[in-house]
Amino acid sequence: MKAIKALVLACAVLSLAATAGRAEKPNARDSDKVQSCIKSAAGGLREQEKCIGIIADPCTDSENAKSTADQVACVAREHAVWDDILNETFRRLRDKLDAKQKIKLRAMQRAWIESRDRTCAFYWDYFQGTIAATMSAFCQNRESARRALFLLGFLADAEGR
Repeated sequence: MKAIKALVLACAVLSLAATAGRAEKPNARDSDKVQSCIKSAAGGLREQEKCIGIIADPCTDSENAKSTADQVACVAREHAVWDDILNETFRRLRDKLDAKQKIKLRAMQRAWIESRDRTCAFYWDYFQGTIAATMSAFCQNRESARRALFLLGFLADAEGR
């Protein structure tokens, strides 16, 4: 029984690592759904944050997401969208900044990436079981989405100048 649990945990870890390590192209329908949600959020950042989980939550609640690997895959679908938004927003914002601001933006982003990765890795240290895979995946998605929205605010300001 311990061998089976270890195998399940190893598969979940490998699945999460593979998902986090590569930039998956987001599904067009998923991307449209998140983008539409962001655009329709009239109350600013608080309303936009309600878009986090719009793909992952229904997917993980479905009958098709019974295993840890299935749940991590659900979250990975949404994370691919937020990661795409985050990277595009970063590029567009960077292009609007002067040389000093570009350096500071890059440093800020690198510090954030380290913080996100350490924060989300803590689930593995704390829970030490298969649930950590799903919780870590949700953490990566949530933190990436929040960062994308944060940078979108700066981009909107820079484009409004």
